[in-house]
Amino acid sequence: MNTPSESRWYFGWNIVAASAVLTLLTVGLRMSIGPFFLPIAEDLGFSRSLLASIVAVGMLFYGVGMPFVGQMVNSWGTRNVLLLGTVMIMVAIIWTIQATGPISFMLSFGILLSLGLSFVSPVAFTPIIARWFTRQRGAALFFLSTGSMAGIALATPALGFSIPQWGWRETMVGYGVLMTLITIPLALWIMRENAPEGTDTLPDTTPAATPARTAVPPPMASLCVSDAVRSRPFWQVVLGLFACGYSMNLLGTHGVPMLVDHGYDSLVASFGIGLIGFAAIFSTIVLGRLSDRLPRRNLLAAIYFIRGLGFFGLLLVVSHLQLYTVALIGGIVWAGSIALSSAILADVYGIRLVGVLYGWTYLGHQIGGMISSWLGGWAYETFGTHWIAFGSTGVLLFVAGWVSLRLPKPGDYTVQPRAA
Repeated sequence: MNTPSESRWYFGWNIVAASAVLTLLTVGLRMSIGPFFLPIAEDLGFSRSLLASIVAVGMLFYGVGMPFVGQMVNSWGTRNVLLLGTVMIMVAIIWTIQATGPISFMLSFGILLSLGLSFVSPVAFTPIIARWFTRQRGAALFFLSTGSMAGIALATPALGFSIPQWGWRETMVGYGVLMTLITIPLALWIMRENAPEGTDTLPDTTPAATPARTAVPPPMASLCVSDAVRSRPFWQVVLGLFACGYSMNLLGTHGVPMLVDHGYDSLVASFGIGLIGFAAIFSTIVLGRLSDRLPRRNLLAAIYFIRGLGFFGLLLVVSHLQLYTVALIGGIVWAGSIALSSAILADVYGIRLVGVLYGWTYLGHQIGGMISSWLGGWAYETFGTHWIAFGSTGVLLFVAGWVSLRLPKPGDYTVQPRAA
């Protein structure tokens, strides 16, 4: 009988592929609010700041759901969590298209839909992928990020085309039906909790030959979440993901409106934002391989630094060519921060806690997204400029890059469990 590593195809890659597809759909809806933003505001009579506040509440609840999802995946299994999330998403969409006032729209679109999407988010897939991969864990988590980037690349221009043609309500219902038809079979037939012994390690791989980053120090066996939360690397990752969420959600919510305000038509603006995700699809393949060969903290810092420059570039573009050039360059580093952060958590704290810890750190991601989603609308209405929101994003990403450089190397930092 062949071992998993000796067979031609390792089943873990099926799980990665299915997770990437589902992440594409989740992030595609969550991060492509831009094409919906102005049509919803005009149809329901909401001001930009009011709708931005509702979106900000959604970003927060998307993050609030993450720690619970991480815990539920450990208790209930990935399959059950995905199915529950799918039901929540469809109920929320049906409620959303019938909402007319700000309260009902916030409860349906802002809260329930966001909680449902958190059940089909990367935090639901990170634990199962971490269990199935040891030698290529960084690459596998990066390929999961490909789904996020594909969501931005495909959903933003697709929604930008669909909404003017059929309306935002019809588009949202169609998206929900498509997501349901894809999620159910993948959850039932692909998601297998129990990884084979040895996971993806090579036949001649011994503990001594396994990279140090995959080893878990003995004290980690008794480590609990509170021990990790009291340690420095946890908060360094939180700060980085805060900046990541701040930047991603600002671009997803206000990127298209900002470009429209700068004179681009909505289709060009949607294509420009989608181009960022398109470029990131291919860059994740390279970055995923590099993440298992180069220091992850250095790679993470470079991503934050270059992404910060990209936000200033978007504010300064004055032609279609410049917009597309900035989008392509920015897209190269748009992916990877989440994958690297989750891999670093596994390096430092072990795979046993990675789902729960990833959920808590991702809450920081969504708090950043909540603030930037609100700030983008409020600052433009108050001061008539996008420089406050987009400029602060660039500065914050520079800070995150500097903090990431100070993360510990694998094996250089040990979290001591508290004495019983």
